[in-house]
Amino acid sequence: MFKMISSPHTHSGKLTARIMLWVILAMIPAITAQVYYFGYGVLIQIGLAISFALFLEFIVTVLRKKPKLFYIGDFSVTLTAIILAIAIPPYSPYWLVLIGIFCAVILSKHIYGGLGQNLFNPAMVGYVILLVSFPLQMTSWLPPIQLLNEPPSFTDAYLLIFSNITSDGFNLSQLTLSIDGITQATPLDAVKTGLKNGVTSLSEINHSPIFQSILPLNKTYLFTGLGWTQINLLFMLGGLFLIWKKIIHWQIPFAFLTALFILSMINWLLSDIAPTPIWQFFTGATMFGAFFIATDPVTASITPKGKIVFGALIGFLIYIIRYYGGYPDGVAFSVLLANICVPLIDHYTRPRVAGYNR
Repeated sequence: MFKMISSPHTHSGKLTARIMLWVILAMIPAITAQVYYFGYGVLIQIGLAISFALFLEFIVTVLRKKPKLFYIGDFSVTLTAIILAIAIPPYSPYWLVLIGIFCAVILSKHIYGGLGQNLFNPAMVGYVILLVSFPLQMTSWLPPIQLLNEPPSFTDAYLLIFSNITSDGFNLSQLTLSIDGITQATPLDAVKTGLKNGVTSLSEINHSPIFQSILPLNKTYLFTGLGWTQINLLFMLGGLFLIWKKIIHWQIPFAFLTALFILSMINWLLSDIAPTPIWQFFTGATMFGAFFIATDPVTASITPKGKIVFGALIGFLIYIIRYYGGYPDGVAFSVLLANICVPLIDHYTRPRVAGYNR
């Protein structure tokens, strides 16, 4: 008679707006650290993204004759805008974030019917479209501003985003010319470039100023990226806070990080060029992806076992893309590929209804 799990269904009392606000609150410490290490461009991109996202949401509600304040007030589009804004380089041109927000809000969310009906994570759809279409702009990260002789002021950040040049006449590439040893702006870029150039030891890469030891031991295997380590740590703490508040479930982050750890450990033991599991955890968008992207309640698996399979699949794909793929990081691609598999995962992992065989 019943093909799905039966009732009872109880209301948790958690409104969508309240959940979104808790997630945004949990992201604030990491965003603050990102501003500290990468400058005011982060704040400008967030403001630009939120403004345009709310404008698009308003236009859609008008065209679909929906209650405007109800849909804008759930803060879902605000969270999408923040996630996309902090995922792109802080000083990328303004039109980049506008295109990304359009793709996230219109092509990934409302084209499927709005919140709760989208198949893919909206922010990651916008990010991947930008990365594939504009690879130069999407990989133009400045190193941490602590390494710059003249860190961009708020005015310079605004000018870089809207005119690609500071008040002193410098562009992004010229700001890094005075730093010896900077060949790539991010730790993942440095490792990927080293692999392509035939580097035989990770210590050859760790001489770059963008690396630092996470402990005062100066051991090569303890080196991680300046700024990236602290940001990932704060995303992890924010994610643990969300688990404690029961906003997200623990299964997806746990399976995600476990799969990535096991594969990274095996590779580290077998290869001199492979970074350590700790390095993999605290670089790129690892913790951001594990706690704030993969746990999207709309596009993630909903069954208890399915959450573990879903998270492990993302961790596996991230490792494959980072080590064998053409892109330095693989969080966005991995999440979208796992989103495709969610119906199949849920079908084979759904709990058995009482009285029915599997």
